[in-house]
Amino acid sequence: MLTKKKKLTKKEIKEDKLVEFYYRTQSYIEENKNKVLMYVGALAVVIVAIIFFLNYRSSRNEEAGNLLSRVMDLYEQGAYLEAIEGKQGTNLVGLKKIVEDYGSTENGETAKIYLANAYAFLGQYDKAFGYYEDYGGSNDIYKAAALAGQAGYYASKGEYEKAAKLFKKAANVSQINPSRPDYLLKAGINFMKAGQKDEAKSLFQIIKDDYKTSTAFAQVDRYFTELN
Repeated sequence: MLTKKKKLTKKEIKEDKLVEFYYRTQSYIEENKNKVLMYVGALAVVIVAIIFFLNYRSSRNEEAGNLLSRVMDLYEQGAYLEAIEGKQGTNLVGLKKIVEDYGSTENGETAKIYLANAYAFLGQYDKAFGYYEDYGGSNDIYKAAALAGQAGYYASKGEYEKAAKLFKKAANVSQINPSRPDYLLKAGINFMKAGQKDEAKSLFQIIKDDYKTSTAFAQVDRYFTELN
């Protein structure tokens, strides 16, 4: 006598499929042992290479940080040429050499900003611009500084609209950047010079509303007067 076939539940169907998948996988591994071992070996090599690369990059970044900390005294003293070139026969490696050797590390990227600033202070604006433009680090303060450096370059060339847009972009990198009100002010001034008064007004108003304790706030009324 035939019995009624029991209807499988969804859970039982899933379990059945899982069992089937397990046996198929096991069968594949048995039939393709050499291939599987080769792939596993290749994956292990890749993982080791990644770990080695990350450790190497970390140690290079640390080296760059140590070199940068040594040369910063010269930079802060205003000895910009020495800061750029370093001192031969000492352990003071210049910013230029740090960037050349460690430019792909985070501290090497930071060195680019100080190198660009040093060139700008020496009046070598084209060189400064190149390093500002080349900055590729992840620090928001330096990202904004790189944009502001480029903006200053265009402002010095009389390209006010281009300068204004870059200063505004610098201001918007981070809301908590201490330099934000200064960037907003410079953006507004350059928009004024470019004849875009409404854009300038809106930026000046942000300073008046949100940055009452900043040095930019102390100057902004003067520019509001010029706009009216």
